[in-house]
Amino acid sequence: MTDLSTLKLFATQPHPCSYINGEQATTVFVDPEANVDLELYSQLSLLGFRRSGSHLYRPQCSNCQACMSCRIPVVLFKPNRSQRRCLQKNQDVTINAVDRIDTSEHYNLYARYIESRHQDGDMYPPSEEQYKAFLTSEWGSTRYLEFRVAGELIGVSVCDYLEDGLSAVYTFYNADLHERSMGKYAILAQIQKAQELGLSYVYLGYWIKQCEKMSYKTDYRPLELLINRRWLRLN
Repeated sequence: MTDLSTLKLFATQPHPCSYINGEQATTVFVDPEANVDLELYSQLSLLGFRRSGSHLYRPQCSNCQACMSCRIPVVLFKPNRSQRRCLQKNQDVTINAVDRIDTSEHYNLYARYIESRHQDGDMYPPSEEQYKAFLTSEWGSTRYLEFRVAGELIGVSVCDYLEDGLSAVYTFYNADLHERSMGKYAILAQIQKAQELGLSYVYLGYWIKQCEKMSYKTDYRPLELLINRRWLRLN
């Protein structure tokens, strides 16, 4: 096990929070010069760190503890009625795990998704440089779930394979396919993949009670939250 006490961390200056109006946020980053491998990445995930591109980070705000890491214990997960309907609607979807998403087919789907759903976000306007920096990793732990119907690419989930689970990094898809609920389906697919691999969890990133955009994460029960360095279960 890596000795985390020797790992250098760097904190940003306080800045306006992207999720809660009026709050100041501080983010801690792992030293970009650190030798990150699967073991270290998995250890840091247990402590609430997430990946964005080649950076590992965690919120560390002095006056707010609203950001809580969450994960699904996949062995205990039971889909609710809405989730079962979603699986039924997507029975015609073929899922393939691939090692690369560097084709124009993948990027064009991503660009259309950002232009449709996230014109107010940091990733707009999309660019190939930003796409590669955000969604690829040099640690050898990342794979991509392709969702296809009759050969047509309709979605991609970026997954990091950890020692104890899958980390759901990002999903993009054809936003015109409203009836498929692709965001919901992508999480269900990652739960099924973790179950197939004999892994224990799907890590969903941060949940903030006051942020409506994150409320969907509590639909996956039971859910575990990292509170005061302990994973506690919401049934």
